Amino acid sequence: MADIRKGAVTLKGNPVDLAGPQLKVGDAAPDFSLQGADLKDVTLAASAGKARIVAAIPSLDTPVCHKETKLFNDRVKGLPNVQVLVVSMDLPFGQKRWCGAEGVENVTALSAHRCTKFGEDYGVLIKGGALDRCLARAIFVIGADNKIKHVEYVSEIANEPNYDAALAAAK
Repeated sequence: MADIRKGAVTLKGNPVDLAGPQLKVGDAAPDFSLQGADLKDVTLAASAGKARIVAAIPSLDTPVCHKETKLFNDRVKGLPNVQVLVVSMDLPFGQKRWCGAEGVENVTALSAHRCTKFGEDYGVLIKGGALDRCLARAIFVIGADNKIKHVEYVSEIANEPNYDAALAAAK
């Protein structure tokens, strides 16, 4: 069982507990196996050689997550060596439907619904409360060398991340 970081972030001002470590710039990015829209496993190694922006979000069906994913989709169009992976506990079927309905083609939605390992390894798994087992909002920029270049655990889950900082770190 992962360590619990008490009140590490808030949801509408209320403290939320997170399982797992707080990753830092320079750390090796933990490998993962998540489910893609085609129901196949996707690993960190599948995007080796590129900079990756890994955006952990609670759910695509919330206004801030919706906006964040659409914005990353639009802003990475001209960055061929950057891949954006948006990770939530949403089912792959819902992610595929949402991406199709929203015209999202430059972002890969991945589901962590099968187990909590990704959330624990990246320190974003919410423990308890209304969003129990969902992921907190965070951004990890992982270089081609699999080292973390930028980390942002968004202190208030209902707020947006710093897009400019993440995109600058990925370039």
